[in-house]
Amino acid sequence: MTRTLAIANQKGGVAKTTTTASVGAALAAEDVAVLVVDLDPQGSLTFSLGHDPDQLSASVHDVLIGAEEVADVLLDTEDGVTLLPATIDLAGAEALLLMRPGREYALKRALGEIAQDYDVILIDCPPSLGVLTLNGLTAADEVVVPLQCETLAHRGVGQLLRTVTEVQQITNPDLAILGAVATLFDARTTHSRDVLADVTDRYDLPVLSPPIPRTVRFAEASASGSSVMRGRKNKGSVAYRELAANLRAHWAGAPLETYEAPVS
Repeated sequence: MTRTLAIANQKGGVAKTTTTASVGAALAAEDVAVLVVDLDPQGSLTFSLGHDPDQLSASVHDVLIGAEEVADVLLDTEDGVTLLPATIDLAGAEALLLMRPGREYALKRALGEIAQDYDVILIDCPPSLGVLTLNGLTAADEVVVPLQCETLAHRGVGQLLRTVTEVQQITNPDLAILGAVATLFDARTTHSRDVLADVTDRYDLPVLSPPIPRTVRFAEASASGSSVMRGRKNKGSVAYRELAANLRAHWAGAPLETYEAPVS
């Protein structure tokens, strides 16, 4: 059975794209058939996996509006995952979809044509709560929330969780919230630990293990058009491999391992 996981947070800069690319590459390295979906008009996931969005003739935009078959738009990557790419054209998809009945189901319908070819589908949602994010949440079985371990990181989390609740009530009653993924985490600082403890208490949102440490390797990997998993071993890639293993074990029936942030 294919597992579809949405990575969502309407706040930008919280490592949604890095999480999607890194978890996808870690799973692919274990012979899991992975499809990653770029739902962000900025095309950051597409670029970080080695494809220039400005050079593509078709993308997920064309799939959502019915101009292309999804199988004809898919791209291979050197990280071993298959990519449904995005281009800036996707910025106009929201307006086009708003005029269509069942607009929240466009991605779900498209993925239904190819889901049997993959074990896991990861959806990189845009930093908004618009129609594209609703499509990602409607198409998903589960959702995780990347959470930056910095001041005011929890701003917007409550709104996202309310949106998830509305999706559960209207378009996807089976959608499950797995928890938060802590990013830019520095275990040496009380601030990072306090942010996670606050989010856990405020929203009753578990934090998946392990937290993802801050490292310059993420920026270097994105700039080179590859995931952090393809370079030399580093603490960021190790953490994402452990997170991917945690998710695999969960999908096999084991309870998710969570991180309990000590309160300073």
